[in-house]
Amino acid sequence: MSWLDAITAWIGANPVAAGLVIFLIAFCDALVIVGIVVPALPLLFAVGTLIGLGHINGPYAVACAALGAFAGDASSYWLGHRWGPRMREQWPFRRYPQLLDRGEVLMRRHAPKAILSARYIGAVRPFVPAVAGMLRYPFRRYALVSALACVSWGALFLAPGWLFGASYDAVAAVADRLAIVLLALAAALALVWAIVLYSWRWCADHADALLARVLLWSQTHPHLGRYATALIDPTRPRSASLLLLLVCLFGLAWLWFWLLGTLLVRGEPLLLDVAVHDSMRALRNPLADRLMAALAAIGDLPVLGVATVVALAWLLWRRRWLSAGYWLATSALGAAMVALLGVMIDLPPPPGAPAGFGYPPMAITMATIVLGFFAVMIARELPGRRRVWPYLLGGTLVTLLGFGRLYLGAHWLSESVGGALLGIVWLLLAGIVYRSQVRRSFNMRPLSWAFYLAFAVAALWHAPRAAESVLARFQPVEQRQQLAMAHWWSRDWRMLPASRNERDPSRRWLLDVQYAGPLAPLQARMQASGWTPQPQADWVATLGLLDRSTAPHAQPVLPATLEAEAETLLLRRDLADGQRVQVLRLWRAPAVLDDGQPLWVGASQTLQWQQPLGLFGLWNPVEDHGQAQAAVRDALAGMQLREGDVFPAPQRSVLLIRPSPPAGPSPRR
Repeated sequence: MSWLDAITAWIGANPVAAGLVIFLIAFCDALVIVGIVVPALPLLFAVGTLIGLGHINGPYAVACAALGAFAGDASSYWLGHRWGPRMREQWPFRRYPQLLDRGEVLMRRHAPKAILSARYIGAVRPFVPAVAGMLRYPFRRYALVSALACVSWGALFLAPGWLFGASYDAVAAVADRLAIVLLALAAALALVWAIVLYSWRWCADHADALLARVLLWSQTHPHLGRYATALIDPTRPRSASLLLLLVCLFGLAWLWFWLLGTLLVRGEPLLLDVAVHDSMRALRNPLADRLMAALAAIGDLPVLGVATVVALAWLLWRRRWLSAGYWLATSALGAAMVALLGVMIDLPPPPGAPAGFGYPPMAITMATIVLGFFAVMIARELPGRRRVWPYLLGGTLVTLLGFGRLYLGAHWLSESVGGALLGIVWLLLAGIVYRSQVRRSFNMRPLSWAFYLAFAVAALWHAPRAAESVLARFQPVEQRQQLAMAHWWSRDWRMLPASRNERDPSRRWLLDVQYAGPLAPLQARMQASGWTPQPQADWVATLGLLDRSTAPHAQPVLPATLEAEAETLLLRRDLADGQRVQVLRLWRAPAVLDDGQPLWVGASQTLQWQQPLGLFGLWNPVEDHGQAQAAVRDALAGMQLREGDVFPAPQRSVLLIRPSPPAGPSPRR
């Protein structure tokens, strides 16, 4: 996506000339046929973000987008008016008859409403204006509705990025890693959703044509063709779906063997695996940790097992003996296959992954098998395009599970993809046999409710309880050097980090405090001076930031990370104005003292209560010229204090702290 980054960077550097680019984006998105392949949504989101960040004037961008959309709609209208009904016979329009049909149905039923609503409907958007012209809809009436639709469309599609950009600086200062993790998760879900949806639609649209080709091939190759016709009987209505399952089986099996062969030949992870693993590790933060640990637990036996048993019990209760047998055999044999392959295949695990996590990943593969085979069972009983929703739901749940495990470092990316591919291959094989043998239809709605409800209840009960143990297993392990107390106090304090390791320079907070010793004495002295410890904010406390009726002093300070680890101690002191607090954050240092005492690095800050766009509130760091550090120094006046060298910008020293030595015995007279 480097081209997308280049376009957005150029727009930010040329805000006036960027209007032409915005116009062209909207114009191409509205142009018939061209609008199908133009990724207008991410581009307009990026433009909206630049508006929110102040790089582009908002009304100017909305006007350019609206003009471009109106010009594109008018051009599509002219093409439809020019060709008339012959447009269906022209290339490339004849390749998209279904979109022209949908556009014509909308125009004939709800002409003005269709023009307005189609502007917000993906693939139909560039076709409705062409259909309006083809049907000779009056241009004056069309232009009036189209102009209104284009203006509202430009404002609406730029709004999400606009809001995001306006609140980005405030949010990123304290929750940048969380925002990136959530965006990456959303992108992964969107990718899998698109793959499943469009793959299913392609198969549904080409099933009959593919079946006809196979039957023709079987007639020209009688010796091999008889095996194909034995599996796929053209007189049966489900032959087309069986054939598509078979084609998918061979294609995905080849892809899985190719990926496995590549990994075995290399004997090491792919470069992409290492890059994804390092990126995920750099994004570790306490709020995302708990969420990802909970997602990683939805593939555990207590969740999948409960859903499997509930479905099996329902099938047995309804005396669907053959379906129950296939359901049990697919799950049990799938688990045995994964366990056997795990013993046979030896691939190097990611750094820090506990024992028992290998290839193929049991949780991801079994989740794919259970959720996927259940979708195969119930999809055929659903009407029309509703058959895709079990596959979409299964793909979404497996993606959530896989992303959580990638985030924690349990598997390489190739392991996760390989496990999902293996699960799909197995469920397709079982699904082909099931579809060819079990022809009896029955009401799947009660079974669907029972299975998915059991899965949801088990996941909601098990995942939060398992999150802490999962996080403990994947706690990052770092090597810490040893320093002598005297050397640290005199000179070696310079070896410790001077700032946070953030990509954005504005969030590389100075680490202007270092402390040697247990935290209890420091915390006691700080509390005696009016500082209070704040427990690490969880999701409940974070969501409370949306409550505008809560006073700022009652709102939590969000945790921050240093080398993917949250602060161990957060002390705060509310200032008299009620809109500012002073905080001291302490993290474990990448070093320990030779006498066994712990070493800590920290940041003293003044935080200002801010409400981006009035939607929520956040405590954000502001420059205080060392006032928070001075308050820490005053609170710890009874301990040994020393100031290190001064930071070049801003002018601030490093405050070194260690407990006071115990008083010696009184001298004898």
